[in-house]
Amino acid sequence: MSVDALIEAAKLTPNDYASGQEVRWCPGCGDYAILAQVKKTLASLGLPREKTVFISGIGCSSRFPYYVNTYGIHGIHGRAPAIATGLKCTRPDLHVWVITGDGDGLSIGGNHLMHVIRRNVDLTILLFNNRIYGLTKGQSSPTTPLGHPTKSNPFGTLEHPVNALSLAIGAEATFVARSIDVYQKHLAMVLERAAAHKGTSFVEIYQNCVVFYDGAWEYATDRQVKEDHILELEHGKPMIFGKNRNKGIRFRGCAPEIVELGDGVTEADIAVHDEKAADPTLAYVLSRMRYPDFPEPIGVFRAVEQPTYDGLLNEHMAKAIAARGEHRSLDDLFHEGDTWEVPESGSQS
Repeated sequence: MSVDALIEAAKLTPNDYASGQEVRWCPGCGDYAILAQVKKTLASLGLPREKTVFISGIGCSSRFPYYVNTYGIHGIHGRAPAIATGLKCTRPDLHVWVITGDGDGLSIGGNHLMHVIRRNVDLTILLFNNRIYGLTKGQSSPTTPLGHPTKSNPFGTLEHPVNALSLAIGAEATFVARSIDVYQKHLAMVLERAAAHKGTSFVEIYQNCVVFYDGAWEYATDRQVKEDHILELEHGKPMIFGKNRNKGIRFRGCAPEIVELGDGVTEADIAVHDEKAADPTLAYVLSRMRYPDFPEPIGVFRAVEQPTYDGLLNEHMAKAIAARGEHRSLDDLFHEGDTWEVPESGSQS
C-alpha cells in the first residue's frame, strides 16, 4: 500500500468521534443535529481525538462532552470559559471547544463569557440558544422573548432578552457567526470556519426544544416562509434575500432598510457584506436586525485576526524566564526580593 493510501486509510470518520455513550436528549431535540455536524467537522478538519477537548457547564447542551470520543470536562454552571482559558494557556497545542447554552452562558456565565471573548483566547465557543431553560423544566432564560409565558412566568416574562451576538460583538469578538440546527450544510460551513479561526470563535446556534418551547424559531425554519425571514450573509456579496431573491438591505447612514429590486432600485444599491471590516459597527448593526422587522441574518458576521491572549501570555512567560536565567525552585521564589523575619515575642512584664 502506498504512503498516500495509508494516510487516507488512517483518516478518522465522524463515527470515530462517537463516544459510544447513550445520547440522552429528548427525541426530536435539535442537539442531535448539532452533535452530528460537530462530529463531521472534527473528521473534516482531521482533528486528533487526543488533542481535542470539549468543556461544558450545566444544561442540556452541556451533556455534550459525554457524546464525543475526545477528552472532555463537564464543569459547573457558567464556568466553562474560565476552565477552557486555563487549559488553553497551559496546553496551547490542544483544540479546545466550549459548549454552552443560553441559560448557562448568558446568565450565571455571562461574566466569564464576556471576558473570554474580549481576551480573544483561542477557543471555539458554541452557544445553543433554545430560548428556555430545558434541563430544569421550562423556566424563562436570558433569551426568552418579552411576554412569552413560561413555567417561572406564567403571565409572560418581564425581562428584555439578551442578544447573544450583540453581546459578543460588543466585547470585540474576532469571529462571530450564527446558524440554525436544521440548516445542516450551513451549520457545517460555520463550524468548520469557527474551528479553523485563530482566536475566540463565538457561534450562536438556534436550537429547538421540542418539550418546553417547540417552534421557537419556526419563522426561520418553516419552508414556506423562511426565505423571506432569513438573510444569509456572504462576504463580498450583496445582502439579498427573499423567496424570489428580489429584496435587499440598504443603509441610510447606520440605519438598515428593506428595499425591493426594481423601480429604480438595482443590485448596486444593496449593501455588501464585509466580515473582515476592522471596525465592528457593521457586524453590530446586523446583529440588531431581528424578525419580524427585518430578515434575521445567519452566517459569519465578523472574522478578523488579532493576537490571542494565550499566545501573548506564553510569550510573556518565555521572556520572563529568559530574563531570569535558569529555572529556580519554589523555595528560591519564596526567599527572593524583600523578606523579613518576625522576631519571637518575648515575655511580658
